[in-house]
Amino acid sequence: MAIYRCNKCGFIEEVAAESIGTQRACPHCAHVNVTHDTLLFISKVLERYFALLNASRRESAESKGVAATPAASLIDLRGLDLHNTKLIASDVQHGPIHDWFASRNVTIRPKLGAVDTTGFFDEIAVAIGDDYELHRALIDQIRHAQTRNYTSVNVNLSKRSQKEQQLLTAFCRQLYDYSFVSKYFYQKVEKVVRLNLQASQPIRDFFAGEWLEWFALMKVLGTMQSAGGNAACARSLEVVFANEDLHELDVFGLIGGRTPVCVECKTGEFRPYIDRYDTLRKRLGLSRTQFVICVAGLTDEQATGLSAMYDLTFVNQGTLAVHLSQISTLA
Repeated sequence: MAIYRCNKCGFIEEVAAESIGTQRACPHCAHVNVTHDTLLFISKVLERYFALLNASRRESAESKGVAATPAASLIDLRGLDLHNTKLIASDVQHGPIHDWFASRNVTIRPKLGAVDTTGFFDEIAVAIGDDYELHRALIDQIRHAQTRNYTSVNVNLSKRSQKEQQLLTAFCRQLYDYSFVSKYFYQKVEKVVRLNLQASQPIRDFFAGEWLEWFALMKVLGTMQSAGGNAACARSLEVVFANEDLHELDVFGLIGGRTPVCVECKTGEFRPYIDRYDTLRKRLGLSRTQFVICVAGLTDEQATGLSAMYDLTFVNQGTLAVHLSQISTLA
């Protein structure tokens, strides 16, 4: 549906969705206004509401000589479709994260679009991660083809079971429906899927490994939604320390609005980065359970062994959500 609101007299009514973006005169005062999409209109109203609420509480706290609480600008996720919202992609939602880092003399540069789930990156990422062994070879094949600037790939499914063939052809069809590939064709007799690849950089980045960041983001948001509904989460977050050292965190969130968790994602080699991650963990003042290295394809045994060796927590795409839920119970 759509909503019509007069900016002059305040008249408001619900109208047909076909009128979104059109202009008409207000029936009460004749002032001309634009008709808005209802969900977008509500999200903008909520953004302004929480921004004003946060500012008011900050002013009140400052007048009393105390720090404003991060919870002042938390976004409520209860009932929200996490896979289709712009509400998280706002300064309001990142407010508690700003406060958390500021208390440690660290500034941040959020990328609001990195948590906008109105596209389809999050859906495909979750599909990949939730059944990684099924999709692994296909994703590797697409990534390899893109690094060689090939324009298409032929995916041979003849050695797969019938069930796997059904699941993979459905997934490839979904890639086409969501425009991750420009063409899809299934040769049923030969059991070969032909995919024409997209050349756009966001799609290349996604298959090159960014899919795991989207996957981790959705698992963190899902944990927050289950733990009470409060959101404070960022992806591709740039942090600048007092000495101007710059780092980018793949996913960072405050579970319950107060318990920090950082998830660094790797779809390839991760061993050369272990010392750097441990140094970063110490600089941020995070415990080993709060600084998580999610490595796609890592076995459970490897994850357990590496977690015992280093002051970091290693997980794979299958155990990430379990670890996050354990953190949330302590939040």
